[in-house]
Amino acid sequence: MMTLFLVVLVVLGAALIALASLGLLIWLACRHIQSCIAASALSKRLESKETVGFFHPYAHAGGGGERVLWCAIHSLQERHPGVVCVVYTGDVGVSKEEFLTLASDRFGVEVKADDVEFVHLKRRWWVEASTWRRLTLLGQSLGSMVLAWEALCSFRPDVFIDSMGYAFSFPLFRLVGGCRIGCYVHYPTISTDMLARVQSRSLGVCNDSLVARSAFLSMGKLVYYKLFAWLYGLVGSFAEVVMVNSSWTCGHIKAIWKMPTRTTIVYPPCDTRMLSSLPLERTKCEAESGQLVLSLAQFRPEKDHSLQLRSLAKFFEASPGRRQEGKGRFRLILAGGCRDEGDRQRVANLRTLASELNLKTPAETGDWDVDFRTNISGTEMKELLGRAVVGLHTMKEEHFGISVVEFMAAGAIPLAHKSGGPLMDIVVPYEGQRTGFLADDVESYAKALEEIASLDDAERSKIASAARQSVLHRFSQETFEDAISDRLIAPLRGKA
Repeated sequence: MMTLFLVVLVVLGAALIALASLGLLIWLACRHIQSCIAASALSKRLESKETVGFFHPYAHAGGGGERVLWCAIHSLQERHPGVVCVVYTGDVGVSKEEFLTLASDRFGVEVKADDVEFVHLKRRWWVEASTWRRLTLLGQSLGSMVLAWEALCSFRPDVFIDSMGYAFSFPLFRLVGGCRIGCYVHYPTISTDMLARVQSRSLGVCNDSLVARSAFLSMGKLVYYKLFAWLYGLVGSFAEVVMVNSSWTCGHIKAIWKMPTRTTIVYPPCDTRMLSSLPLERTKCEAESGQLVLSLAQFRPEKDHSLQLRSLAKFFEASPGRRQEGKGRFRLILAGGCRDEGDRQRVANLRTLASELNLKTPAETGDWDVDFRTNISGTEMKELLGRAVVGLHTMKEEHFGISVVEFMAAGAIPLAHKSGGPLMDIVVPYEGQRTGFLADDVESYAKALEEIASLDDAERSKIASAARQSVLHRFSQETFEDAISDRLIAPLRGKA
């Protein structure tokens, strides 16, 4: 009995020492942060201002996540005057003027220069996938804590909002910075689908063939994923307000973070009003006859651009007349953002694949089947959307699918992956009418392309009109900005 008592006493003593050590570390970290902030020129300049910080290391990218960032800032400026926004970004060579020009030209969002500041982070490489060849999820997440430390040492906001999915930054800003925490989750860092894929030993972006073939490696990875999911839920619990972008994301975040009362769905913004001004009748480019199939997606591996090329090749194989000059001629343009050397290499690999599939590109011949356009302007994107007959999307388990909404608002018939946001939230019937097509492999994509190609003008217009009406208000920029103001910013400001 005495031995048991001594064991319990030792365990309790060790626990108290650990807690005291943790408390001391947090206190020392707070003192260090306070001294750094006191010396910061930005902190001195904004000392009397209420501030909201947006943690967005890739703020100068041109994807849907950046539209969310700029629309959220616009919402705050318009509906909460006097509050200053501070953006933490790793784009060290980009000036304030260049950021605001991007917001205006690419997204049509006008941000007031006087009410926004930028903190340039020099350690963004800590969160890049190329830094972590193995244990990528854990490495990037721990790396985000290093980046968050740099951010907090540079400036401490009153409210901290993660708009890119770096949940491991929450404890640092909450415990050390004393900030109120909110987030907008585009995609869970780990999902129950990923756990299921490893458990079933299925191939995927996050589960390569080496692991899938080995029962031992699959078991080890499953244990790693489960431990990581527990940690992800722990750090996520520091958020006071959680917004997610779709039903698919909501299900996974509720399952892992286990905070259903704090979690709400707010669809990301799309300039549906501007895009819906485009005529449903497709415009033609004099230099490019026929029908345009358009893909809008950053050149990242999960977007699966290779599936688009293989599907087009299969479509041409079944319908060779669709690649001959004339009204029925089909061409594919893949347009999207290139962030770094990895993205540029993917584009080069896709060009090689196109050649192997006997798909002609403009660089090879005057006639062409497929073209690649990187980092296009908002003006060019609008022009392409006004011409596109089909909007092509191939990402499996896409958290939302902002490009699919853009296709529908612009009058292009969407052909999207039969999963995630497109399946659950976007390409759904509207007042009993079809709004688009869904597919999940080369054969079903090629078959859907042929079905769309066979539509007459009246049938195409009927589907395009229903698609436009279904997204016009549900996914508008105004609806998003109202929700950000009322359900994210206002509650966090109210907790001051």
